[in-house]
Amino acid sequence: MSGPRRILSTGALALLVAGLGALLVIVSAAPAATVEGIVIDEHGAPVAGAVVRQRTTLNSTNTDAGGLFSLNGLPEGVTVTVTAWDEGFYPAGVEVAAPASGITITVRPHPVGDNPDHQWYTSMPDPEHAIGCGHCMVAFPEWVTNAHGTSGTNPRFFSLYNGTDLSGTNQLGGGYKDDFPSTAGNCATCHAPGAATDDKFLTTDMNELVGVEKEGVFCDFCHKVSDVYLNPATGLPYPNSPGVVSMELNRPPSDTHMFYGPYDDVTRRVSYLELQTKSQFCAPCHQFSFWGTPIYESFREWLESPYPAAGIECQTCHMAPTGVEYFVFPEKGGLNREQQRIPSHLQPGAADEAFLQNTVSMTVDAQRAGPTLAVTVRITNTEAGHHVPTDFPGRHMILTVAAEDGAGLALPQASGSVVPDWGGAQAGLPGKAFAKVLRDVETGEAPVVTYWKQALIDSDNRIPAKACDVSRYAFAAPSSGDTITVTAELLFRRAFQDVLDARGWDSPDITMETETLPVSLGSWWGVYLPAVLR
Repeated sequence: MSGPRRILSTGALALLVAGLGALLVIVSAAPAATVEGIVIDEHGAPVAGAVVRQRTTLNSTNTDAGGLFSLNGLPEGVTVTVTAWDEGFYPAGVEVAAPASGITITVRPHPVGDNPDHQWYTSMPDPEHAIGCGHCMVAFPEWVTNAHGTSGTNPRFFSLYNGTDLSGTNQLGGGYKDDFPSTAGNCATCHAPGAATDDKFLTTDMNELVGVEKEGVFCDFCHKVSDVYLNPATGLPYPNSPGVVSMELNRPPSDTHMFYGPYDDVTRRVSYLELQTKSQFCAPCHQFSFWGTPIYESFREWLESPYPAAGIECQTCHMAPTGVEYFVFPEKGGLNREQQRIPSHLQPGAADEAFLQNTVSMTVDAQRAGPTLAVTVRITNTEAGHHVPTDFPGRHMILTVAAEDGAGLALPQASGSVVPDWGGAQAGLPGKAFAKVLRDVETGEAPVVTYWKQALIDSDNRIPAKACDVSRYAFAAPSSGDTITVTAELLFRRAFQDVLDARGWDSPDITMETETLPVSLGSWWGVYLPAVLR
């Protein structure tokens, strides 16, 4: 049996709401607490300019010339970890409940200088190697299947390196080792940089990788890079210095650990390196030439685009956060962080359909122009920070444009470009291709992907960042009114069709954009005759 209901009067309800509002104002206006102290090194000397942070947050300050700091905005009475870091030091931290003063944070220097005797750590979750990233890092399952994690075993790479099919068992010729059988080449400087260190960049045969070297661009390597060598006059890597040749490593003595990372508040064996969040970190492997011909140019393309001024780096798109709240699994001691500060290691690229479909936009306009149907296609590079496509010169896009009458019959093309003869099944169709086409200097053959031989750029009509390509086509239109269907499709192909076929690469085309436009046509004389008679 229910008790009597109590109904608040309007006045009482208003008083209650006002009281709650006042309470909320009091709570929200509660003063933030402060922690004051000093940051010193292991010898007791003050560290000026150190970053002092409430760990895992954006709340930070810097020490003054005397190493003193005052960190505001801390929750009063709640124990938090306050960290300190400066260049050349490991981060350190103390637990403290604000308000507090007289706090001392002692930072210790990390090893400086490269140790060529360092034994690379595997990234795999090997029970015999407890330090392997696969044991605890969220990024491991993302990295292990991406282009960096597979660069030492990629069958497409080896089919070109050795001149074989995709299986590696059938010798076809036309590979790097066919053209230069007595050399190893410099491929390992990017595809297996851990093997190509210490002046071995021209002697590391990709067929002879062992152990960790087969892990490609692995965790321990990237997190030992302390700097990159770029020409200050151009901002680009120096000529003939691909990959690891343009990188400074900091491999520590065998009795200690040293890694670089994107956080300045990890109080373990990691020091902060801002470079890891910058496009310059990617430059050594994404900007180089062969025989004076620029081949991989995505870094220069980015550098000359509007994106640097907007603060958009390579990592912004290729390491975009996925919504996880920690980079170490919680059961392994991981701490929750702001999701937007945790980069992924998916690093999508030329094999990622969703990524490619978010790269360009396409619009199609069509209207009668006398006895023809005039079609205009605009393709805009809306999202890529570099040309599309980019880097490997076999990559290209193919645009096809078609017009059909109500019976499904194709209208004859009256004018406009057609897909070039190397366009595979689309060759000769109304449309065009977007590619950097290389021509072999010795044979005159084009297009080729054998850029390790002397090759020149025969043509390059790829679409730069934020640029728009406009192409126009005309089709013979019926004299009487009809509804015409115009279809435009933009495909991405990872290599020229003859390469795919000859080497057995199983790389299906990816549809980047498609648009179908119905066009109602009146009689062309009905459109133009009144104008003539006026």
